[in-house]
Amino acid sequence: MTNTAAAEIPAVGIGAPETATIRSATGGESPGRKTVAGQIAASFAMFRNPKSVAGLTIIGVFVLVALFGDLIAPYGPMDKDYQALRQGPSLTHLLGTTHMGEDIFSQIVFGTRGVLVVGFLAGLMGTAIAVIVGVIAGYTRGWKSESLSALTNVFLVIPGLPLIIIVASSFEDPPLWIIALTLAVTGWAWGARVLRAQTMSLRNRDFIQAARANGESMPRLIFVEMLPNLLAIIASSFVGTVTAAVLGLTTLAFIGVIPISNLNWGTILFWAQQNGAFPTYWWWYVPAGLCIAILGVALSLVNFGIDEYVNPRLRSAGERARAMKKRGLSATSAVTAVRPQGDNT
Repeated sequence: MTNTAAAEIPAVGIGAPETATIRSATGGESPGRKTVAGQIAASFAMFRNPKSVAGLTIIGVFVLVALFGDLIAPYGPMDKDYQALRQGPSLTHLLGTTHMGEDIFSQIVFGTRGVLVVGFLAGLMGTAIAVIVGVIAGYTRGWKSESLSALTNVFLVIPGLPLIIIVASSFEDPPLWIIALTLAVTGWAWGARVLRAQTMSLRNRDFIQAARANGESMPRLIFVEMLPNLLAIIASSFVGTVTAAVLGLTTLAFIGVIPISNLNWGTILFWAQQNGAFPTYWWWYVPAGLCIAILGVALSLVNFGIDEYVNPRLRSAGERARAMKKRGLSATSAVTAVRPQGDNT
């Protein structure tokens, strides 16, 4: 018996491939080994969940509005119609007008772009920091791991909103990327904490130990062996950071920290509050509030879908409920009807 045969090591974990193969002494791989592309594709199966699909569809609509806002909006966001001051919804102004005759529908359309740009920029930057800090802290040992863990704990206890207010108010007209960076710096710690814990679990798995025994370098262990198994948690961290960034941006705009030149849904609410729109002129603040709520629901649906994919119990429960629904049974029924023996009706 030769020692060139490849052995298969079971890999158990979130989004982990079913088997991971030890390289043979000749450097070859077993035909059964899943490719990196296959691992990534399997990890992104979390987005096939009905909740994730619904959430992504809503987010896609907002993205289209942001991209084609110039074509969708009937007026400029600051165009004034002095013949229609504080006018309710009509065919001319679908969502009414402000105290200066500005079309609220156009403002919401143009404000969508700022909200999504800041939200997704903050999500990307915050998730990148969380992945770097969390994975390195989880994989390494000793003072490196402890130092990064202490840094994460410091950012966990830093009050985010006051720091964001101080940084944003330091600029007369802060660009969107500065706002996004500030939100990312104050929002990465939770994701890093979760990634560190999961990486510490993965580093002791058999397929990681086998790869390390075969002399694989640390970059390859992290990027090829570990990250595909962490994609679900990384995606969940990204969604959570985007949600926090959207709420943070609209909060900053509503309290007047962000100047009016950075038009977004929070700016609309700020001017509605400043000009006494509550509660009489409902068309001024309700649409913007609904947009924030709908985007939050969409992001939550995506996160719920990821949670169902990550948690085996939730995944099996969801699959069982969908199977029962297809058979016309109620998923909440405690008792299943049993046909009496000999009843052929």
